[in-house]
Amino acid sequence: MIAFPFRGTRQQVITGKTVFLRHPDITDHAEWAALRAESESFLKPWEPTWPDDDLQRTAFRGRIRRYNQEITAGTGYPYFICAREDGAILGGITLGNVRRGVSQSGQIGYWIGERHCGKGIMSEALGLLCEHAFRACGLHRLEAACIPDNTRSIRILEKAGFTREGYLRSYLKINGVWRDHVLYARINPLHERVDLRTKQGEAV
Repeated sequence: MIAFPFRGTRQQVITGKTVFLRHPDITDHAEWAALRAESESFLKPWEPTWPDDDLQRTAFRGRIRRYNQEITAGTGYPYFICAREDGAILGGITLGNVRRGVSQSGQIGYWIGERHCGKGIMSEALGLLCEHAFRACGLHRLEAACIPDNTRSIRILEKAGFTREGYLRSYLKINGVWRDHVLYARINPLHERVDLRTKQGEAV
């Protein structure tokens, strides 16, 4: 994984073998809106209700404004997943609700265009973001919540080393309905090794 400045700004690109992650920009609207529109029926069952103007440029401008505020505050880091071959937007992944202090945690959410599904893209993107969150951001714990019947997402999380921790009743309002979710989490492997050494020392 390599992280480097993007377009001469404070933004960073996190790059892997076939994809890279970068922060969204207002110039991305047309490409983003086209991908979301063609994938609408594929995405809506797993997402909060889309506002009527969700794909409009004005709404996208507001989205970018919120993204920039979160990045500046250090509470959220949204990324587009892009193909290394041509830079095309394939989907999105976000490290949000970042908490510091004694918690050092964050929550991950993601989506992918329908025609890019099933190609290992999200697994690679999730792996890149987890490594960045643990190594560069120094977070201790990552969480992700998934609707129980979203088997595709569950496979992605478990493949990435996330462990099922519990069942959250009526957790998020998805597509207009309050839905139960399964909570998954992953602990920074560097911290787990430190904890193990500490426990072994106490046992001596």
